[in-house]
Amino acid sequence: MAPPRTHGSYARIHAVVRRIPRGLVATYGQVAALAGLAGHARQVGYALHALAEGSPVPWQRVVNARGEVSPRRMPGWDGLQRALLEREGIVFDARGRIDLDRQRWRPRAGAGERRSTHGFA
Repeated sequence: MAPPRTHGSYARIHAVVRRIPRGLVATYGQVAALAGLAGHARQVGYALHALAEGSPVPWQRVVNARGEVSPRRMPGWDGLQRALLEREGIVFDARGRIDLDRQRWRPRAGAGERRSTHGFA
């Protein structure tokens, strides 16, 4: 059962997504856990879908657990997400997947969040 859709939970999700540095990605489940909503990855998708056009929240940096851009109902949005990520330096393999071991954001408490454990900024 999904937690109730509240402004507060969406605000927490958006706050986490704003912290994902350029050139790195996070999974829906990772964002949910960091927002205090562990086990509610779908709610992250709902919160990102609800963003107003032109929002400064970098929604494109959130991918599924396989390192893939999730399909969208609206044609072209998954292609847009991939193009935005590629513009940030994210590399996709021949299957359309991102190497999460290399390009996943790993926030460290008290440390500079702008870096991953692999030196990407």
